[in-house]
Amino acid sequence: MRRGGRSWWARAAGLLAWPAAVVPVVSPAMAPAIASPAPQVRRPPDAAILRLERSWQQLDQQLRALDALIPAEPTGMEGVAPEFLATPPLPRSLLAPNAAPSGPLVPADSLPPAPLSLPEPGSLGAGRIASLGLEQAVAIAFANNPALQGRRLAVAAALAELQASLGTYWPRLLAFADATTGRSQQSSNAPKGNTQLGLGPNFAPGGPFAVPSGGELSLGSYASGGVVGLQLEVALLDFARTPAVRAARARLQAARGEYANQLRQLQLQVSEAYFQLQQADQNVRIQEAAVRNDLVILQEALDLQRAGLVPRLDALRRRAIEASDQEALIQALADRAIARRQLAVVLNLPAALTPTARDPITPAPAWPLDLEASLLAAYRGNPELEAILATREALARDRDAVAAGLLPRLSLFAGGGGNASNTNSFNLSLANGGCCGTSYIPVQNSSGADWSLGLSLRWLLFDAGITGGQARALALRAQASEQEWAARRDAIRLRLETAFLQHEASLARLSAARRGVAASLEAFRDVRLRYQSGLSSEVDVSLTQEQLIRSLVQRLNATVAVNVSYARLLRELLPVPRDPSAPLPPQLRLTDPALSSGS
Repeated sequence: MRRGGRSWWARAAGLLAWPAAVVPVVSPAMAPAIASPAPQVRRPPDAAILRLERSWQQLDQQLRALDALIPAEPTGMEGVAPEFLATPPLPRSLLAPNAAPSGPLVPADSLPPAPLSLPEPGSLGAGRIASLGLEQAVAIAFANNPALQGRRLAVAAALAELQASLGTYWPRLLAFADATTGRSQQSSNAPKGNTQLGLGPNFAPGGPFAVPSGGELSLGSYASGGVVGLQLEVALLDFARTPAVRAARARLQAARGEYANQLRQLQLQVSEAYFQLQQADQNVRIQEAAVRNDLVILQEALDLQRAGLVPRLDALRRRAIEASDQEALIQALADRAIARRQLAVVLNLPAALTPTARDPITPAPAWPLDLEASLLAAYRGNPELEAILATREALARDRDAVAAGLLPRLSLFAGGGGNASNTNSFNLSLANGGCCGTSYIPVQNSSGADWSLGLSLRWLLFDAGITGGQARALALRAQASEQEWAARRDAIRLRLETAFLQHEASLARLSAARRGVAASLEAFRDVRLRYQSGLSSEVDVSLTQEQLIRSLVQRLNATVAVNVSYARLLRELLPVPRDPSAPLPPQLRLTDPALSSGS
């Protein structure tokens, strides 16, 4: 990089140059030979040396081109050597989420936000940081997680559908009532009367029933009335009713199986997020220790350089290692902040609350079952597989209910009620001698009652194959669910075998990693003492330090892998309730080796 007008390559070339104070040591026996050197024949360089020189020239050109691409230092930094540049402070947005917890997480602070709410301005920062254990985290997730809450509501909805389908066995009682009012205007006209028909004196002109030709009548009236009654319906013969109830009951069992499987999956998600947070915490501690150690060794290298015991190259190498470890520490801080937020999302905590791990990293015990026993226990009562079987049963019963639409349906119905009406007539007028011979009453009230009883038979004889096509579609979906069950069965075995082998390997890795850490730590102590005594070089210190850090990280990764693989094994055999109202105590260990996966 370009610093103070000198390129990186130019400084590197200066560092690699042979020091002027270093001269070859000449013994007395070698003096005559040096004083009278024998004539030497100059030989042309061979092809290997020429190729090596061309390679160095190409490398020099590439480094100069790379140095030209790196931007210059900010104003005020010109002329400052890169090893003396101060490290810029870390941004507050990275330090705030990595702050130490202010205390343990209390249940009152872990209440989830409203489902349809958004964070308020200023509430998305780090806020309060609280610590919690894994068992507490699982309990909070069981109470807060939105996906699990959705499964609970799905079970409640399936139960309501079953209750609705059971109601088809009961009679239906219907109450009805109608009320009407209105105004009407009537007009009657007799173009030809009845006085010429010879119907007797009552129809003769002037008689009470005589209607002359051209007689007219007009009348206005208001009419109000109402009908009230009850109607009873009983399905005596309905072939679709029982399959529909069985399908609803199977859907309820499927919803409960999916709820139980979601419990298992959620506990695994919480465990993995918690273990990742523990790993991130420990990685930050390792990188912090590495940086502190770098500063101590760097100070030692500078003191030894001033005393002339080590070359300047040692101090420069230590500064490069210290900068690299600082970079690793910054990335570790970012990873820890992300891991904290991931755990907060799984637990559905308030926006202003950030969790941190309180439990120490302790490896899980060995899995108590062998592989075959674990597989048999995982298949026994598995809620994931039971949910698919229940879905298959629901599809088969739906097919029966649809096919029953082609069968007769017999129902009994009965009804009864009463009616009443009121009619007011007004503006009665006659013209041309009147019309129609009908008596009109100005105000008339009427009432009545009726009842009925009967049987209804309905039989669909032809629907152009609609019902048959729907039944075939449901049957094919039931067959498809069988294939899904087979795929899930194989997936369960793959997950369990993978977790089992990972757990066995992680336990073995952890044992080896512990030995590696012990040996690396002793080696680092020895090389530090040797370097301080001048018996070892800085290269040995650097290599030993890198090996120590690598051993610490390997031990950390092996420990976390043991816990994660155990949690994945437990996910396949964890006993969980099917009823959402049942208590949910967190269970982080398989207490009974003979325990089946069902509950």
